Amino acid sequence: MSAVLVIGGTGLLGYHTTLELVSRGYQVTSLSLPPMPVEDLFPAGVENVLADVTELTDAELLALLDGKHSVFYAAGADERVTPPIPAARYFHEANVLPTQRLARLARQVGVAKFVLYGSYTAEFAERWPDLGYRTRNGYPRTRLAQEELAYLEGDGAMDVMTLRLPYIFGTMPGRTPLWQMFIDIVRGSAGFIAASAGSTSAVTVTQVAQAAVGAMERGRHGGRYAINGYELTYVELYRAVCEAIGRDPEQVAVVPYEATRATLERIDAQAAAAGVEHGIHLVDSGLFQERRAVSDPADSQPELGYADDDIPAALAATLRYCVARESEPVPA
Repeated sequence: MSAVLVIGGTGLLGYHTTLELVSRGYQVTSLSLPPMPVEDLFPAGVENVLADVTELTDAELLALLDGKHSVFYAAGADERVTPPIPAARYFHEANVLPTQRLARLARQVGVAKFVLYGSYTAEFAERWPDLGYRTRNGYPRTRLAQEELAYLEGDGAMDVMTLRLPYIFGTMPGRTPLWQMFIDIVRGSAGFIAASAGSTSAVTVTQVAQAAVGAMERGRHGGRYAINGYELTYVELYRAVCEAIGRDPEQVAVVPYEATRATLERIDAQAAAAGVEHGIHLVDSGLFQERRAVSDPADSQPELGYADDDIPAALAATLRYCVARESEPVPA
């Protein structure tokens, strides 16, 4: 039985990856930040270590990595954070440096495979240079750097693969999915609900877990896998939110990018005046959401072996879960 380490095992993606690994007979150690979302989260046999990977010493990390065949890195900060200017520095310190350090130590102790959970913003940074995703937008810019430095650490000794992850739907015990913020947006919108005209790749947590384990088992060093299972329009997303909270889906209306551009520029300027910066400037994010940001599953699914799944059903179930958690009592 091969032993593996999942960084971020109590998060949504790390948790489902752990379940997938256990189902395939792997021996799993989870390393994640305290506290546990719920007691008895993991199946029997999973070693659970609660600690901050960035605060552990090299010796402590080497001890955790020793004897592991593979590492799954499902941790870090995403673009919902609005850090002090320059945002790129924050994301470099939060995502790039810890990944490079762990990859270097993993290679040193003989780990064979390293699977990095990245972002599909890196994919579209390469496809659409006009977005400025690899120049003026700190989050996707540093996601690209995170990938490249991890590959360089692995060259010649350890296979490193990245999953470029899009919108992901699914749930886990004890955590409210990030899609709660869309419920809050819709509830706060009087009259019609504005939706961008474009679409995005979308997958389920099960597909992410299958793709991650598939990358370990069959992926190639330097692989950049933009996984996808469904083309989701923003109109469909907001209509699903409306249905989940009992609001008329017909209130969702497409608002062209040019009609919102001045507002987005003003919000970006207000952030700058306050000394903070979005990881993706809103004016650039708005342009991105105007487009068809969809990857071809044929580019990743055959190699990684993740199954087809019902993404609309997972979206609806995720939103219902969010609504149900709203009525749960807050712990004292």
